[in-house]
Amino acid sequence: MVLAMDALDFTLPEELEAREPPEARGLARDEVRLLVSYRADDRLVHAHFDALPQFLEPGDLVVVNVSATLPAALRAVREDGTAIALHLSTQVDGPIWIVEGRETRLTAGEHVSLPAGGSATFLEPHRGSWRLWRAQLDLPEPGLAYLHRHGKPIAYPYVKGEWPLEMYQTVYAAAPGSAEMPSAGRAFSTRVIDAFRDRSVGLASIVLHTGVSSPEKDEPPYEEWYDVPQSAVDAVSEARENGSRVIAVGTTVVRALESSASDSGGLIASRGWTDVVITPSRGVRFVDGLLTGFHEPKASHLAMLEAIAGRGHLSKAYASALENGYLWHEFGDLHLIL
Repeated sequence: MVLAMDALDFTLPEELEAREPPEARGLARDEVRLLVSYRADDRLVHAHFDALPQFLEPGDLVVVNVSATLPAALRAVREDGTAIALHLSTQVDGPIWIVEGRETRLTAGEHVSLPAGGSATFLEPHRGSWRLWRAQLDLPEPGLAYLHRHGKPIAYPYVKGEWPLEMYQTVYAAAPGSAEMPSAGRAFSTRVIDAFRDRSVGLASIVLHTGVSSPEKDEPPYEEWYDVPQSAVDAVSEARENGSRVIAVGTTVVRALESSASDSGGLIASRGWTDVVITPSRGVRFVDGLLTGFHEPKASHLAMLEAIAGRGHLSKAYASALENGYLWHEFGDLHLIL
């Protein structure tokens, strides 16, 4: 199978969309499939996620995103009585959020009612988007408490049924703030993490709060909040000094690390808003490998994967994933690029 990687495009059959969590398919979360691809020689290995530690070497460093998923989907009612789904993406300043009204067009000044007497007023499109808006939320209690009382996890039409928040949470989630799960880390379990320790593989953490996914697959990522602490910088530096690899768990980790560079190009501790977009021409500086899910046709994240793996290797890996029935989306299988 040959993929049209010039356009970052391919056909994703419906049967390869993971429509429910692996637990509903009779699997533990760490029993999803894992495609391991080696850039040096294009070798592909088919495995399961619980074998991940076997593909790492003592001294390697795995960097995870400990952002926790919010129940960021709310039911909203327009002034004409029509109900819409309102997805809260990013809190930017107090009551001001970036939001998405699903499958509907909004207008400046429009007011919608939210559960328990809350409301949202749409102020202006965000960065010229028709889909994302800046909105002022008037809530009867603090935002996180309100969402946990009245919100649900964001889910898309390919997901069958409703699933509780814990199905959209990684085992190491610690910092609430993501509209959607940083899903590359979903398959981690305590036994996999314990196996890292037994194999002398290091573990470091950063935070990047993800916003809502884009239904326009060619829409670039927008700004997100990140925090790269000194502990992560020290761990990355030590691995590099020892000649070991730095493996990012998810594109969010790559984006955070690449956003935390000094003027001279070295990794430093920092926090703030990032609008970094990683492309093959830009390249990456701080990671040697990537654990990630399988991304949809034309998804902007494919440009980041190409920056790490190269166009030819990525094409071969995705062709193999399609031919061998790997599953896509947040409840699907994973791809380790080494």
